[in-house]
Amino acid sequence: MPTLNKIRAALTTHRDPLPADPHLTRLRIAVTAFFAMDGFLFAGWVVRIPAIKAQTGAGAGALGLALLGVSAGAVAFMMITGRLCRRFGSHTVTTASAAALALSIVLPPLTHSATALGLVLLVFGAAYGSLNVAMNSAAVDLISALRRPVMPSFHAAFSLGGMLGAGLGGLVAGSLSATVHLTLLAGLGLLVTAVAGRSLRTHPAPVVPEQRAAAEESRPRGGHEGRGRRLVVVFGLIALCTAYGEGAMADWGALHLTQDLAAGPGTAAAGYAVFALAMTLGRLSGTAVVQRFGAARALIAGGTTATAGMLLGALAPTVWAAGAGFAVAGLGLANIFPIAIARAGETGGPDGVAVASTVGYGGMLLGPPAIGFLAEAAGLPLALTTVALLAAVAAGIAYATRGAHHTGRR
Repeated sequence: MPTLNKIRAALTTHRDPLPADPHLTRLRIAVTAFFAMDGFLFAGWVVRIPAIKAQTGAGAGALGLALLGVSAGAVAFMMITGRLCRRFGSHTVTTASAAALALSIVLPPLTHSATALGLVLLVFGAAYGSLNVAMNSAAVDLISALRRPVMPSFHAAFSLGGMLGAGLGGLVAGSLSATVHLTLLAGLGLLVTAVAGRSLRTHPAPVVPEQRAAAEESRPRGGHEGRGRRLVVVFGLIALCTAYGEGAMADWGALHLTQDLAAGPGTAAAGYAVFALAMTLGRLSGTAVVQRFGAARALIAGGTTATAGMLLGALAPTVWAAGAGFAVAGLGLANIFPIAIARAGETGGPDGVAVASTVGYGGMLLGPPAIGFLAEAAGLPLALTTVALLAAVAAGIAYATRGAHHTGRR
């Protein structure tokens, strides 16, 4: 079928590596820095959730609704960011969004009610969502020029940043207030934005012939456009299942260890750090995995592994067993989201990234309130098993649509 052949061609662009280009190397370093900063700042906020929960006096349900602000703000701005990237360029939007994220992280510790927390998290979430679409769009452009499926390496930087942010948060949790801690993170974020943003501003996004051809083919052409959009939505659904899991671990992992398994604040932060470390290691090997086994097999194996790991993490009777489950879940989830977003970007450009990201982060939109209400009704351990369920769904979707992925080998 001609359309399927075009889809397969769109999913297998990176066959012949180009010689090393200092321009592309500098761009890759700058984009990687933004991914790392994003993970570092987000983890810094995550490990202070227990302290801010106590400060606001919110219960599990009220906290879940407040945390919904992050996802609601992110999803609301993702489609807008796709249009902004087309108009101003992904590099400019990445820099502006990163600065906004760094500034907004100082707001949550200033609140003293669940309502106020939810409102400021709308702002934080808007900046977070905008940065994720913009920097993923910049990464897709760079991947096309590099001709290698290196998207997992960018998301490895996000996970590494998350691991370092969580580790630092665990170390300072007992000595610094949330206000001081997050203010220091904001200053560091602005510094990284200034340095990496300068590199993006002075080096325009690369455009290779295949991108121009893809842009021409992405214009409305009846049924062809509809099939391409459906494929982007499929990638978005796969991303949704894994974003639900990542969001659940970020928002509820530390609370599960503290309130259900009697872990201290430092140990709880370490639990999330173990998850982030496992994701980092999985993503560092992600490019090789996709090149060797293809996108479909990587997605199926990842979803299956995450299902087993999260069942252990949610239901284990000890902190150490739960930590082991978190690690296995992190390995399984590691490459699902970056593979899905990269394929959506190759198929639909910045709009494809925006659509798949919006659908994907719907998982984060559903996660906080769903797990919060389930935790009140049946307990947090049972609520966290929904992460395993959706990981299994992601594996099932990847298996059902494997014909569109099997050409992922290089």
